[in-house]
Amino acid sequence: MASATATDLGAPAQNAPQAADTSTSTQFPHVNIGTRNSALAQIQARAVAAALKQAHPERTYNICPVVVEGDRDKITPLQQLSQGENAKSLWTGELESMLEKGDLDIIVHCLKDMPTQLPDKLQLGAILEREDPRDALIISPRLPKDTTLATLPQGATIGTSSVRRAAQLRRLFPHLQYADLRGNVGTRLAKLDKEDSHYSAIILAAAGLKRMGLENRISQYLSGSVGGMLHAVGQGALGIEVRKNDQPMQDLLDKIQCERTTRACSAERALLRALEGGCSVPIGIETSWRGGKGLAVGAQPARDYDKHGNAVEEPEPDLEDQELVVKTLVVSVDGKEAVEHEAVRKVRSAEEAEEMGREVAKILIEKGADKILAKINVEKQWAAKKQLEELQAAS
Repeated sequence: MASATATDLGAPAQNAPQAADTSTSTQFPHVNIGTRNSALAQIQARAVAAALKQAHPERTYNICPVVVEGDRDKITPLQQLSQGENAKSLWTGELESMLEKGDLDIIVHCLKDMPTQLPDKLQLGAILEREDPRDALIISPRLPKDTTLATLPQGATIGTSSVRRAAQLRRLFPHLQYADLRGNVGTRLAKLDKEDSHYSAIILAAAGLKRMGLENRISQYLSGSVGGMLHAVGQGALGIEVRKNDQPMQDLLDKIQCERTTRACSAERALLRALEGGCSVPIGIETSWRGGKGLAVGAQPARDYDKHGNAVEEPEPDLEDQELVVKTLVVSVDGKEAVEHEAVRKVRSAEEAEEMGREVAKILIEKGADKILAKINVEKQWAAKKQLEELQAAS
């Protein structure tokens, strides 16, 4: 059982949270919030607890960290770990088991790590307002501070364990090298910063860096228009998983969900589900809202800025008057084959957004994305087998 720590509610810490425990200040049961054990995951869980506390101050919220399989195994290559059915529960399996048994009331996930197919008894209860969904380039301290992807020296090595990121980069920057890099945010930064590091740069999600207060390490934000990088499905958003029959908990979550983010991410997840049904397919995506003052990458519409660079306060365009823009890209591992598509539509609900996502997936398949994805799957299996054999030979 995971240990629990009370959030900023003044409640005592508990050794093993139970669904029947009640707060000393109220007669409501504690809300036990499951999360991965990493520093970033716990920061995210605390943010959710704070949002819930603001919406429902009468409740007490406990953070329950759990070491999941994907974090526990630091040796096996990620490509090997993410084969077959195992890929769908690599970051969620232990937490979901505890949720089903009632040891947890909700689970906070990075939405990009959540499988698109959840266990029968569980559901996605809410998606919160999205942080910056873009990828970010972090350069070695040995390089000039103004270094970008385009100015990295010939043969420079970029660290990433993401097939999606490496494939997109090979397409545009074939003169660079790409090497596997695993670990939490702090571990990856430490590997980059070592004096004898062979990495010239690494790529991480901007959202995680911002949540950890490490925004100053970002050398370049990457998007479809800058660096040619589309982000992962759900990147930057937090998803909360609940039991299907737990209406009281769903009622709590309804007050903190973000409708704009929910619609955008529903389109993204429906597209991914239609193409593969899991979270391991390397598809690049970029959703944005067009309307009012123009197009903005991320969760919110564009805003006007004054001469000092400060956002001008103005009424936000009504969500129903805006259009959802979905840009997608599927690239072969070597970067030599690619299929892309862009669609624009008004979506007035999460269901309409899901329909849009499925239709975009159908168009991608008609353009040949299924053949690229099938080839990627075979290549991943062979690469994982080769990495495992190398590790076994070295041990």
